[in-house]
Amino acid sequence: MRVDCHLHTMWSGDSTTTPDELAHAVAEAAIDVICITDHSTIAGALRLADELPCRVVVGQEQRTPEGEIIGLFLSERIPPGCRSALEAARFVREQGGLVYVPHPFDPMRHRVGGLVLQRLADEGLVDVIEARNGKTSLESLNEEAAETCHRFGIAAGAGSDAHVPEAVGAAYVEVDPFADAAGLVEALGRGRVIGHHFDSARSWRPRIVPSVRPVED
Repeated sequence: MRVDCHLHTMWSGDSTTTPDELAHAVAEAAIDVICITDHSTIAGALRLADELPCRVVVGQEQRTPEGEIIGLFLSERIPPGCRSALEAARFVREQGGLVYVPHPFDPMRHRVGGLVLQRLADEGLVDVIEARNGKTSLESLNEEAAETCHRFGIAAGAGSDAHVPEAVGAAYVEVDPFADAAGLVEALGRGRVIGHHFDSARSWRPRIVPSVRPVED
């Protein structure tokens, strides 16, 4: 199975990918599972869970003062007022979700960085580290993340971080079939990370994107 662990839809403030575009992109890229990780909301993931031609894992990317944390297999939204990455991670774990650390060494992103990542790992609050991010341009940064997975003994993930439909599937992990959150961590531990950099300039075109209203509000 091909799992894109990190991507965005029109429910994210900086993406305009509609459900129809996402469905087409998933089919074109032959992705079996997508983790919808919109910024600060799970509304889109909940809405699309039964509407796409692939399996959907409900996730959320949440900014904290110490960097961004992704929760996977969520049933509740990570609250926007988290004062630290540790607080956000604990909230994810309390609802049975997985803590996924995106683009940990990319200086152009709001990343957790080495010291915070070490603290999270010491507390046992990291399930997956993103070993390849499709928007990270320097290969050395992805390599550093992959080496950190190995050093910490933590499963390696990969995500396109797609904000446009064309980028879906730029990075993913090939894994054995899995049933739940624990199964995904186990599968990622044996998986194969695949992908490349994709961050082409977004060409301007007139867009009418449907209004989105978070269901959790």
